[in-house]
Amino acid sequence: MPTTAFATINARIQPMDRGERYEDPLIDALENSNIADVVGGGSMLLAGGNEIGYCCIDLDIHELEHGVPLICSILEAAGAPLGSYLSYDHADSSHRIPFGKNYGIGIYLNGTDLPDSVYADCDVNYLVSEINRLLRDIGSCQSNWQGPTETALYVYGSSRDSMRELLRDLIENYPLCERARVVDLPDAILEGG
Repeated sequence: MPTTAFATINARIQPMDRGERYEDPLIDALENSNIADVVGGGSMLLAGGNEIGYCCIDLDIHELEHGVPLICSILEAAGAPLGSYLSYDHADSSHRIPFGKNYGIGIYLNGTDLPDSVYADCDVNYLVSEINRLLRDIGSCQSNWQGPTETALYVYGSSRDSMRELLRDLIENYPLCERARVVDLPDAILEGG
């Protein structure tokens, strides 16, 4: 009988992005192995109910000895941030295995207070492309969120300081980034809010 496990990933990531970045590589690596199966997934919201706080992948693990380290290493290689963990119960005890190396920053674009021409002439897709180009060796924009007054770009990489430095000119000079907030994303899951 398989062991039910949950990979809790400390990433603010939309369901489609979660599938592409984390679930698909895991499914591909586990295919035909009989070590584990991906059986579901979900996203948990921050307090207030509209911004994703973290995501989960539900698993059935058939071989704990090989499956646990393999799952953690695949998700870490896919870009999982610090504060992520794999949890399961086995032999009357609970286990929580940490994984993840990346740090996160959120770039919150002002969606209401800039001149109309900025929103008309600038493209958030261009901004994401530039972020990924500038960070190609150390990180990337994993997902985004559009709220009532802001659009957030969630950027994860090996060093917050390096990411901020590499993105400084872009954020200071691209008109869509005027009045943007750049914040450190938590290195631990914010349970319930």
